[in-house]
Amino acid sequence: MTVIISCGEPAGIGPEVAARAFAALGGEVTLALIGDPRHLPEGTRWQAIDAPEAAAGVAPGILPVLARDFGPPATPGVPVAAHAAHVVAAIREGAELCMAGRAAALVTAPIHKKALADGAGFAFPGHTEFLARLAGDVPVVMMLAGEGLRVVPVTIHMPLREVPARLTPDLLRQTIEITAAALARDFGLARPRIAVAGLNPHAGEGGRMGDEEAVLISPVLDALRAEGLDITGPLPADTMFHPAARARYNVAICMYHDQALIPIKTVDFAGGVNVTLGLPFVRTSPDHGTAFDIAGKGLADPSSMIAAIRMAADMARRRA
Repeated sequence: MTVIISCGEPAGIGPEVAARAFAALGGEVTLALIGDPRHLPEGTRWQAIDAPEAAAGVAPGILPVLARDFGPPATPGVPVAAHAAHVVAAIREGAELCMAGRAAALVTAPIHKKALADGAGFAFPGHTEFLARLAGDVPVVMMLAGEGLRVVPVTIHMPLREVPARLTPDLLRQTIEITAAALARDFGLARPRIAVAGLNPHAGEGGRMGDEEAVLISPVLDALRAEGLDITGPLPADTMFHPAARARYNVAICMYHDQALIPIKTVDFAGGVNVTLGLPFVRTSPDHGTAFDIAGKGLADPSSMIAAIRMAADMARRRA
């Protein structure tokens, strides 16, 4: 089946990396882009299709496009308010095609949250929360995956000062359970090894630097171990990500956004993939933003988009 790419922000590098990834993959994955073909890089060979099922019949080297008119032309690096509603609609359409069984997976190109909020009243912090709403408000988890490292933040898009109050036993348990189930179903890890970071420096150092580890985190981990999960922690975050430590687990559960994303972007900035776990369909995304500063200059690296497409296709095959 076809993997759908939603176009993302037209003024960013999304259309460029989508086209370059399609060319680099050379037919390895059947793809179709939802978006306005006028936003593709000059010289891109494309063909309009009416349905994702038609993508497989398009000649090799020609990008199948579910063509949608976004109105005004795109200027690299300069978001246009009139595009915002169309960007949101492309994400929605891709998700609906997947939930209807007409597409194998959704790969989302980067969006610009402020542009969507200003132009379309987009009220979600990002793709993850919007896709969860489209799927019926299901609980989801954001995982970042790269070469030799997978990380999951328990709390995501919020000010750091709010993290301790939002970090609850129920949220921690739910995050770990969704992660473990997804690694088994979508990544072939029947009993994944899970490492869990502490919240405080040195994992609290016996309560001297905070007691969340003893009061909140450890009881949840003990209960999950008793249920059969392979879990270590809470561990000091500053010693979890060197090569020898990473070899001891399949995924690191982190307490907040930067605790998870700094190591993954340091270890594999170009090839990292954002995966939404817990959805009734497969969704991945390149782990970078719109990069307005280089948009339209032919400088964008498609490595993360290529990795996102390959991961989406692999996950879809395992589900099938």
